[in-house]
Amino acid sequence: MSPVPAGSYRGSTPVETAWKRRNPSVPDFRVASRRRFLVCEPRHFAVRYAINPWMHPDRPVDVALAQRQWRKLIDTYREHGHIVETVKPEPALPDMVFAANAAVVVAGRVFGSLFSAPERRPESVPYEAWFKAEGYEVHHPESVCEGEGDFVPAGPWILAGTGFRTTPRAHREAQEFFGVPVIGLTLVDPYFYHLDTALFTLDEENVAYYPEAFSPGSREVLARLYPDAVLATREDAMAFGLNSVSDGRHVFVSPGATALAARLADRGYVPVPVDLSEFHKAGGAIKCCTQEIRS
Repeated sequence: MSPVPAGSYRGSTPVETAWKRRNPSVPDFRVASRRRFLVCEPRHFAVRYAINPWMHPDRPVDVALAQRQWRKLIDTYREHGHIVETVKPEPALPDMVFAANAAVVVAGRVFGSLFSAPERRPESVPYEAWFKAEGYEVHHPESVCEGEGDFVPAGPWILAGTGFRTTPRAHREAQEFFGVPVIGLTLVDPYFYHLDTALFTLDEENVAYYPEAFSPGSREVLARLYPDAVLATREDAMAFGLNSVSDGRHVFVSPGATALAARLADRGYVPVPVDLSEFHKAGGAIKCCTQEIRS
């Protein structure tokens, strides 16, 4: 993935200009790379069932607000030079907006999903159809797994969550398919039921994460792999601050994760707040709505 020329990113948006004024002492050395994202409009977004602690079917969803927030995210990605593709939403699939769960793509190879909840299993069909129409071959997993929800490509390896959704057997299946080392991490807090609610990659070498979301052994693994990681508080994590997307310089992050944003700024990253609060009602936010196509 080639870097985007610095002039296309640095100081090119009002958000970044304001950030630089507030942080004049932070070194300007992070370099963004252009990404290609797949998303799905929340036209039929709703909470019709409960499959995580965030979901309460008796709490109404404001679909109009969700659509405005989602469009803001898409506009923000494009303003920062990223390519955004869309898959058509299906009326019977209210969680289809959470595109990250449909697959994980590494080096142009697509490893699909076999959702844990029966209500979500049909989502894999339209996403698979989209990838096939684009010329990709899609691997049908034999084990329960939920795409980038639990598989996080991180430089030379793939970090893989388990404990609530994706199974350890799927970790092995993904390693055989991609030929990339897969490092299993056990999640222990039901509020952080997917790895992408507790950890995200900042660049090819580092991550941000909430330690208490993981088992003791998994915390030790992360500390060994990422001694310089950005650590988040529970408040950051509960605000969906770790359900973020980074292009290596800009971090598209929940505005509620203020402490995390400050820590990122101290490290030279540029926080770009995007409010997806309506999606919190289903247990998702920025990353959940964003599938990255890595070619």
